[in-house]
Amino acid sequence: MLRASSASEKLGVPASSLTCEGFIRQAKSTMVGLGMPNLELALVPGHTGVQTKDELRRNILGVTLDQVIANLTGQIESATELDAEPRDGEVVFSGTLDEVIAHFYEQEWSDGLPFIPPTIGRVERFLRFTGRDRHEVIGVPLPDHRAATIWNVAVNGVMAGCRPEYMPILVALAEAMCDPDYGVEHSGNTPGADTVIILNGPIIKQLGFNFEQGVMRDGFQANTSIGRFWRLYLRNVAGFLPHQTDKGTYGNTWRVVVPENEDMLTKIGWDPLSADFGFAMGENALMIGRYTGGDVSSSVSGSTPETMLPYLAHTIANQARWQLMFTVGVGHGTYRPLLFLSPILAETIARAGWSKYDIKCYLFEHARITARQFEQYGRIWTNKPESNSIANQTRLGNAPAVFAESDDPERLVPVVCDPEDYQVVVTGDPLRTNAYSFAHNGHLGYTVGRRIELPAEWDSLLAALPLGRK
Repeated sequence: MLRASSASEKLGVPASSLTCEGFIRQAKSTMVGLGMPNLELALVPGHTGVQTKDELRRNILGVTLDQVIANLTGQIESATELDAEPRDGEVVFSGTLDEVIAHFYEQEWSDGLPFIPPTIGRVERFLRFTGRDRHEVIGVPLPDHRAATIWNVAVNGVMAGCRPEYMPILVALAEAMCDPDYGVEHSGNTPGADTVIILNGPIIKQLGFNFEQGVMRDGFQANTSIGRFWRLYLRNVAGFLPHQTDKGTYGNTWRVVVPENEDMLTKIGWDPLSADFGFAMGENALMIGRYTGGDVSSSVSGSTPETMLPYLAHTIANQARWQLMFTVGVGHGTYRPLLFLSPILAETIARAGWSKYDIKCYLFEHARITARQFEQYGRIWTNKPESNSIANQTRLGNAPAVFAESDDPERLVPVVCDPEDYQVVVTGDPLRTNAYSFAHNGHLGYTVGRRIELPAEWDSLLAALPLGRK
């Protein structure tokens, strides 16, 4: 609503945004990011989702309406002068390590953990690992409309504890963050979903990523520090701050980078996840998507796909709850569950002649719930409009015909619109029979991929690294 109000005000048309009580600070922060800190707000007391019609009517007529009228008829205050942004290369503070850490925390530039101070010398070392101009603008992510540049990628990489040679991956992540299909502006939405980063290509072994036991555990510098970089960059460049633009009710924290086990992929003849995004085996690429949570499927037993996959299909079907509005409804088929298979599970399935696509087709046919459950999660319990109904969306052409094969409320329907909506990754402990699945945040964090561009002198730069980092 604030973006619509800002566009209206720029055209000379007075506007007033309605804001629930819990979103006032987020609205004010967003206004600053839009460059219009004096946009007018009208308070809606409490939260509309738990008010009766009479309560909502009293609040609107007793509080909101008067503020809307005043906002539309009064004189807008003169614009507040915004603080100047630091320039690339500008020294913003000098002091001891403890003083630097305290200052950055007070300025809300850190996540509360100790970090590596981004001195000019350290940032310069990162810049040697990219062929891009240090002042190049990668994009302008919302909500703060602050330019993402090669320079501030390096600054946040230093702070996160990354090594200079990780720089090509950090740049690709910043590019993915700025992709409009990903929708970085939704990073602070109330479900508190956070991003999973998947990595493919030779760079996995070149930089020492863990892709086996404990792949989602911190403790490996490449996986851990690059995961932390993502959250720092969301904070310091995109502008997502807790209690302000980040309104996750509970929230998640940053996740470590998850590489695929390409040794196993080669052995069993499966494509990497990056192939789903147009990249070939052997290309360095990464994929990001925002997920609301995940869970392990422990002890997946059986010697054939038919005995193993029912367990995973049941798990995935039961993970899809309110997210079903991204399948049929406001998300229009953007729900993309993510499944990690341990290498031994993948190898067992492949031995039967199955590909990743065969797994996706199986899940499409078997990860199903009743139409009644689908309607409850996707519309009734989440207070979505009647237009979200399966029948209406199928009639409008926004859902495939499989959702309306009959009127029986007990018929089984899939939780995605197409088999290709499933994403399958081979990673984790090579000899454990476990899987891990994530529920997806739909178009509010849609999955996108990016090629990782290496500088022309990449091989010589790696060869010059100190022993133990090659």
